[in-house]
Amino acid sequence: MALTWIFVPGGSCEYGDESRRVPVRSLRWTATPITGADDHPLTEVSRDEAAAIAVRLGGRLPTSVEWEWMAAGPEGRLYPWGDRPWRPSLANLRESSQGRPCRTGACPAGATPHGLLDVAGNVWEWTATTVMGNGAIIRGGSFASPPLYAQCTFLNAAPVELASPGIGFRVVRDL
Repeated sequence: MALTWIFVPGGSCEYGDESRRVPVRSLRWTATPITGADDHPLTEVSRDEAAAIAVRLGGRLPTSVEWEWMAAGPEGRLYPWGDRPWRPSLANLRESSQGRPCRTGACPAGATPHGLLDVAGNVWEWTATTVMGNGAIIRGGSFASPPLYAQCTFLNAAPVELASPGIGFRVVRDL
């Protein structure tokens, strides 16, 4: 599996309900969620399976803060593509009416300024951040999500053992 890595400089992310400033290191990110053989996101893997694959690929899962920093950037974008309202060319969300994940990179207009694709929509992304009740934070929304869920600050959680067709992951590398 050939991966494209994109450098995202670090900074200070205003994170959480209280907008705490949290420092984030510069990282290399996979340009898209990890894919299977058909260029669709690799899904139906638990959080622990995703973390193990990330290690085999020479990286790790991002934390929720790192993910939000990558998605929103220093300007605090509402969506990964900016502050423009969602439309189908930007992300595969429920109103796209596809009803399933599409191949990665199918919505290039929704890229972040650094060129990361599918940050919003298509599939949720596992993070390394855990929550009470044996869960982990997932970010970005999926093909079944309304546009609200694609906002950079929207948090969701899932049981770590869940292997869903709507959850995938991307990998980061420390510099």
